[in-house]
Amino acid sequence: MTGPENIPAAVDGAVLLNEVEAFHRRFNVFPTEAAYVAVTLWDAHAHLLDCFDSTPRLAFLSPEPGSGKSRALEIVETLVPRAEATVNASPNALFRLVEAAEGRPTLLFDEIDTVFGPKAGDNEPVRGFLNSGYRRIGTMLRCVGDGANQSVQRFSSFCAVAMAGLGSLPDTILTRSVIIRMRKRAPNEHVEPYRLRLNEKEGHILRDQLARWADSVRDQVADSWPELPEGVTDRPADVWEPLLAVAEAAGGDWPRRARAACLELVNAAHDNDEASLGIRLLTDLRDKVFCGADRMPTAVILEMLLALDDAPWADVDDKPLNSRMLSKLLGQYVTPANKPIKPRGIRTPSGTPKGYYADDLSDAWTRYCPPPPQESATSATSATPQISGGESVADAPHGTRHSLTEGATAPLRIVG
Repeated sequence: MTGPENIPAAVDGAVLLNEVEAFHRRFNVFPTEAAYVAVTLWDAHAHLLDCFDSTPRLAFLSPEPGSGKSRALEIVETLVPRAEATVNASPNALFRLVEAAEGRPTLLFDEIDTVFGPKAGDNEPVRGFLNSGYRRIGTMLRCVGDGANQSVQRFSSFCAVAMAGLGSLPDTILTRSVIIRMRKRAPNEHVEPYRLRLNEKEGHILRDQLARWADSVRDQVADSWPELPEGVTDRPADVWEPLLAVAEAAGGDWPRRARAACLELVNAAHDNDEASLGIRLLTDLRDKVFCGADRMPTAVILEMLLALDDAPWADVDDKPLNSRMLSKLLGQYVTPANKPIKPRGIRTPSGTPKGYYADDLSDAWTRYCPPPPQESATSATSATPQISGGESVADAPHGTRHSLTEGATAPLRIVG
């Protein structure tokens, strides 16, 4: 008969997460307090994967070697279930690993820059695996069998993934990730040396406690719908919902800390976003070219874009932006009537040059561009292209010379 002394004591989730965080702090210097919170919650969420519809990727990135990325991944490895560390793997190996009888692994990709960096080869299948596997419904189709006896089989790609590498990652992976931007330690920042034979066992003790705690709160977490901080929607909400659910189950100060970390890291990710070339073009057209004008000839648009000092338009695929490139980039987006944006004739006294209308661009500006810079009514008025006699830029007489006002971002005006 089992006595009360043989029944394991209940695990206090908040205390346990505090201990996991302290374990990270012994060996890792993360850039912010929010990073410690996020990584600790990510460790715990890997033990509750069956409760969630999505699993965020964890990305330790830095511009230089020696910034603690691999060490961070080593510590995570001791704390998560069925850790599988690798620096390279084929898609076939990955999805067979996910389907293994032992259960879903936690994949740990070190040196991920060798997979997606500028010198890496074509690794689109691996990217497809990482993208699809962040959702429970993610699968990959493969032919199984020999010769004429092959059949199509569906393999799951859903599993927790942490990565470490130099530089950045493809945008489709970044948007599915909690991003920790690592730095070299400052002279006044110190950590304990990590010794695998000594410290791995300590991590495994915490891992086993996380597993026990996860079993005790599994039903609670599966039914949890945590309230997301204001402004966290769409993909960031998918990324953070599992981590916030873990924090709520743990209790203590973790729900408050998790929400604060969520806001900080989501905003930091937005600040580090590099807009696609198309969005950059739309934004420059709205804020630095049209500036309130209702239409603009293609030649004038190109002249103004190429004059911007801090823009990529003078070197797009090793040559300056031209009318054909402009048309191709804008043709990806649609007008309010849901038709591709195309150059149209602009009637002027001297002819009908091709150009673009603000009305055609308005829907794309609203949907894809960041909010416009806040300007006073006076500055907004002065920024509007001024044409004598109330004419638009397109109606300027033939032979009129276009010049830029002081500063590369100034609007177009007509000088006689």
